Amino acid sequence: MKRRDFLTVGGKTAAAAGVAGAAAMTGPGPAKAGPAVRWRLASSYPKTLDSIHGAAERIAARVRGATDGAFDIQVHAAGELVPALGVFGAVSAGTVECGLTAAALAAERDPVLCFDTGIPFGLNARQHAAWMMHGGGAGLMGTVFADHGIVAFPAGNTGAQMGGWFRRAVNRPDDLRGLTMRIAGLGASVMERLGVSVRSLPGDALADALAAGTLDAAEWSGPYDDQRLGLHRGASYYYYPGWWEGAAQASLMVHRPLWDALPPSYRVILEQACAETGAWMLAKYDSLNAIALRQLVGAGVVLKPFPPAVMDAAYSAAFALYEERAESDTRFRTIYRAWGRFREEEQMWFRVAENSFDSYLYAQPGQPFADAAPRAAR
Repeated sequence: MKRRDFLTVGGKTAAAAGVAGAAAMTGPGPAKAGPAVRWRLASSYPKTLDSIHGAAERIAARVRGATDGAFDIQVHAAGELVPALGVFGAVSAGTVECGLTAAALAAERDPVLCFDTGIPFGLNARQHAAWMMHGGGAGLMGTVFADHGIVAFPAGNTGAQMGGWFRRAVNRPDDLRGLTMRIAGLGASVMERLGVSVRSLPGDALADALAAGTLDAAEWSGPYDDQRLGLHRGASYYYYPGWWEGAAQASLMVHRPLWDALPPSYRVILEQACAETGAWMLAKYDSLNAIALRQLVGAGVVLKPFPPAVMDAAYSAAFALYEERAESDTRFRTIYRAWGRFREEEQMWFRVAENSFDSYLYAQPGQPFADAAPRAAR
């Protein structure tokens, strides 16, 4: 076998480095491409969710197209290779080459990972992108992922999420006490402080759990995904806003030794595919959530805002939690303080420009074209 026919890791073949089982890199690629690379991508999401799981398929298609098929990533939905909540661990261990997931789903392993996805009462999608790209977030989170043997890239965002589905109304903070709720990340820790019993479940298990009464409440994402998962079949009350995720970033995670083994051109292509897919995902959610919300309300869903007292209780509990973690965890403190300074600056700017513009527009009466036929979901 010629040297160019097999990608090497640290001067040894992938097999000799102990990663051949994961990398499965074989044979020469097309004439104009580099070596053939075969990876498996484990998604935390079912195929039903054509936006967030679809992001994994889009990344794979972009990479395959840009390399004339030489870099081939085979996408597997939640449960096909590893459980939905096990993607982070599988990538860290090298059981799979890469995965698309939200780092917050691994919060029990390392709570600091939640800063990659988004934390309660944090940044919106644009602010989160600014923090990651220009505010030092990518570098800070890179050190966290490195501790787990992972390289990660932003690969999408849902935008601000909904506050989830409840089987009965929540009128005051005490109404949360005793509820069993599916919620992920640091939002779960905040809810526990408010008296909620928290469970971790994958998205495709939620509708049945709500309908059976084994869950009293569940949050997933926004109207488009929630409708596709059928969550409205098990609960009537749909709350907003999802204060635990003003933005929820999905990341493409790669087992670090395999990333180091990639040719530089393949690294660039993969990063570009993630960036392009990230813009595609957020735009799709922004477009289709409005349609799905209208359909859900039309079908009898009761849309309600969280009462101010509930929001205030959650806000106080969240920042008390952050301060406590910052006192006991040096790494959490370092990232939290840097994130907090950036958040203050962003809120000042958005309060002046974005919020004032949006608030004025939303207070105006509808224009004639609002009476046109509703858009259909694509």
